[in-house]
Amino acid sequence: MPGGSVKKVDTNVNELVGMIRRGELRLPEMQRRYVWRAPRVRDLLDSLYRGYPSGSILVWETDQQQPTRDLAVSQEVSPFSGHKLLLDGQQRLTSLSSVLRGEPVRVRGRRRPIDILFNLEHPEGIGEYTEVEGDEDSPFDETGDDAGETEEEEDDFNVQEQIRRRTFVVGSKQIASQPNWVSVSNVFTSDNDTEILERTGVTSLKDPRYTKYSARLQKLKKIRDYPYVMYVLERGLNYEEVAEIFVRVNSLGMKLRGSDLALAQITARWPNSLKLLEQFQEECEEKWFTLDLGLLVRTMVVFATGQSRFKTVGNVPIEKLKEGWEKAKDGLRFAINFLRSNADIEDESLLSSPLLMVLIAYYSLLREERLSASDERELLYWLYIANAKGRYSGSSETTLDADLKTLAESGSVGALIDAVSQRFGRLDFTATDLVGRTTRSPVFSLVYLALKAAGAKDWHSGMQISLTHQGKLHFIQVHHIFAKALLKGRYEQKENNEIANMAFISGKTNRRLGKTAPADYLPDIVETRGRTALADQCLPEDPALHRVENYREFLEQRRALIAQRLNEFLARARNARASDPRARTIA
Repeated sequence: MPGGSVKKVDTNVNELVGMIRRGELRLPEMQRRYVWRAPRVRDLLDSLYRGYPSGSILVWETDQQQPTRDLAVSQEVSPFSGHKLLLDGQQRLTSLSSVLRGEPVRVRGRRRPIDILFNLEHPEGIGEYTEVEGDEDSPFDETGDDAGETEEEEDDFNVQEQIRRRTFVVGSKQIASQPNWVSVSNVFTSDNDTEILERTGVTSLKDPRYTKYSARLQKLKKIRDYPYVMYVLERGLNYEEVAEIFVRVNSLGMKLRGSDLALAQITARWPNSLKLLEQFQEECEEKWFTLDLGLLVRTMVVFATGQSRFKTVGNVPIEKLKEGWEKAKDGLRFAINFLRSNADIEDESLLSSPLLMVLIAYYSLLREERLSASDERELLYWLYIANAKGRYSGSSETTLDADLKTLAESGSVGALIDAVSQRFGRLDFTATDLVGRTTRSPVFSLVYLALKAAGAKDWHSGMQISLTHQGKLHFIQVHHIFAKALLKGRYEQKENNEIANMAFISGKTNRRLGKTAPADYLPDIVETRGRTALADQCLPEDPALHRVENYREFLEQRRALIAQRLNEFLARARNARASDPRARTIA
């Protein structure tokens, strides 16, 4: 940092966390929300515990009245009129404040508070940073027969041995039940170490573990004293100058996405614009759609400039951005309604890319929200195909801009369908297309939609599958028809986790089935629910295929059945209401 406009202050974690608690450190409007997942917090603690460098902190000290925001942890109301506005370090300091104070982070879409465990028996060397928690972004509840299992558990090496070598892990009930693992938050919020040591079984000073455990707890607590350099921008700078510094600092470090930097430039020239975006976010969440701020900024730019890139946003007149934002809101409302009502997409996580919503929103503008029957079925078909083929994976901005241009020039979704065909070839599905495909594949959501449309139901309650069911026991889960424990060591990991080994059932049914072999539980389902219970989920009915030794034959037949169901589903989407000549408006 150059001199003159900035001063350097030596501080530490404890003081910075105290400043957050007292409300002395706040966020400027240009800052994005807290976004770190638990593994990032785990790795930060590990670095601080070892005394590794972890960057610096950048703040702006100002007496000017500026739009500010609270951090994602609780803060007191500061009696001072001036604040230090946090420009760089929000993710680290929010994480540390949460863990050291033992308070949950208020994060949109976060299912549980961040809990990091510390291994009192950790080795002296450097540990490993391998993910141990599940995918929090999945729209399906992940408990039951697969609870606590991850891809790691299918590998040959001993997972318990791997975890034993780590110093910090993301908390789980299984690991927390082991006496040598302690909650980091409990260590920092406890008045003394006696209770923690007693829980590990250390009840005497003569216990050989006492000295080692006590020393490690004290070293962990030393994280409070970890030194940080805080750079403070002078009070005389104005908001636009600070926004420019923010953009440059984060651009050099590659810490923020383009949408975050674009938002900083927009808020610098359009005060309180962030509140407008967040209000719209809340409106969308009422309809069960959680939209990222980056998507809202990109949609605004699309409607203001006709293209999706952010590089010119600093030169776009504010009035044009305001006009683009009003159109963007209407377009996104249309997109959400179309997804829910016409496409039966209940949750945005069923989309392989949120950019699909931008294209639908833009099309609604061109059509003035008035779709003919032909428009509607073409848009629906394009959506399913583009989603399942991963249209906006890879060079997403380039592809989106090409599609926006195609749509503006042709005014037809048919041209977009042709573009997908040119890139991916045929648009139907064969059994071969499903080989090795897992729940991470973009075709997975299409399988769910196709099974749901065909009437797939829970095998116990008879309730049709849906992501909007109330009550945890009715949440839809991805159930391994052949439990992974039955397949482990006999088949390859990718085979075990194929879509062709997945069914959609409720949490209660998943618990009932557990790790039971399908040869044992499927006859009961057929007896109580009929053979349609299997047919609706595309399961081969031949009992011989329900035995573990015939698993590969089961996969072959089920892939073929799923592919047939997908093609039928797509054909119905493309031909739906084809004879209806009337135009319709989707509100």
